[in-house]
Amino acid sequence: MSVFNPQKLSVKLIPPATFAQPVEERKYTLTHSDITAELFLDIGYVYNYKSIDPKMRDEVLAEWKKDSHDRLYLVGKAYVDGGEFSQKVADTRFKIFRKEMATAINGIVYGDRPFYAHYPFLLDAPIFIRFLSIYPQYRQVAFYGTPRQYLNQNYQTS
Repeated sequence: MSVFNPQKLSVKLIPPATFAQPVEERKYTLTHSDITAELFLDIGYVYNYKSIDPKMRDEVLAEWKKDSHDRLYLVGKAYVDGGEFSQKVADTRFKIFRKEMATAINGIVYGDRPFYAHYPFLLDAPIFIRFLSIYPQYRQVAFYGTPRQYLNQNYQTS
């Protein structure tokens, strides 16, 4: 598993977003470079589709949503396949996403640290990731803990 390196993370706010707004429907676009191992996080009211490689589709998108009880949670999605890949390739993509997802979530949470200063209660909100695939065995939702767990992990290794 890749180890999250904060020095390899670049963060960009997409105006009019700030580190305080929006809350609900705050969107994250996380992409990376296979060559440099850098992570690129865009935060805004919209996803940064321009940063997504349409052939690779190895980004992680996430946003804050409310459940039926008005509790906020962070839900992300990873595009495994939409039918353009064989099942063998989809299996490989799924395994890579699962292996690297903690690093991706680290990038999203760490990159938006000032946001949690405004909304500390969100440190204990659940994080869910939806894996999108036409193959039922890869189409699933997984629980990935809370932002607090990722921030604590980062400060313990710093």
